[in-house]
Amino acid sequence: MGRQRRHTGGGLAVGAAVAGLMALVTGCSGGGAAASDDPRAADPAGTVRRLADSLVRAGSSEARTSMEMASGGTRVTITGRGAYDYARRLGRFEVVLPQDPADGGRHKPPVTEVMAGGDLYMKNRGAGVPADKWVHVETATLSDGNLVTGGATDPLVAAELLRGARRVTYAGRTRLDGVDVRHYRGVADLARAAKGAAPDHGRALRVAAAKGFSKGGVRFDAYVDEGGLPRRIRHRFAVADADVASTTSLYGFGVRVGVRLPAERNIYAGKIAER
Repeated sequence: MGRQRRHTGGGLAVGAAVAGLMALVTGCSGGGAAASDDPRAADPAGTVRRLADSLVRAGSSEARTSMEMASGGTRVTITGRGAYDYARRLGRFEVVLPQDPADGGRHKPPVTEVMAGGDLYMKNRGAGVPADKWVHVETATLSDGNLVTGGATDPLVAAELLRGARRVTYAGRTRLDGVDVRHYRGVADLARAAKGAAPDHGRALRVAAAKGFSKGGVRFDAYVDEGGLPRRIRHRFAVADADVASTTSLYGFGVRVGVRLPAERNIYAGKIAER
């Protein structure tokens, strides 16, 4: 497949994206809890920093995403569901936008997103893009590294971000969706994470760090099962004038994932209207 035309700014800048979506509606290891009772608590920072590698070894999974944005007393939630091939760094998600008050409270059509390493493709994005066309964005051109702009955080990027984990503490055991997990919390440093991430994702994280996204630090909670796989990752970002919480839940490891990149003829080449 040939090189695609790329949109690198304008209506997809993170500030405009957040405003548009709202308008649509090192590492220090803490002492941790019960450290003497659980050997996993001895190295909480190391545990979460290795989660991206654990996903690649697992090969694939299904995923649910949720992004909550709060600004000026208004709160909206964007949800997504899909599957991801971690070895090939390819994922496909259906992202549901909030209800539109101007349209009788009905939901907008889902946005289909294909995540491919350093690239993001979106269909049904709206903002003047024909319904049968895809928008193609290089995530390294986004000031948030596509942690927020697409409305669904790339699951592998969510784990790659934890390579920059610091001030990590072990918060004890709990149970999620019938699975026993260990809970860790801390702060992820974008610049540090970029150094250890895969090349495409590392470039995007370096840009986000350089542009001061979320002031360089991202609070997180990570829930890890007995096999060392993340079952839930929650990040909290400071974006423009909004507080954003992104949650990625992972399950169905080893599922077969079939993802095709859009054909070049189906990539939108026109101007994207700002929301």
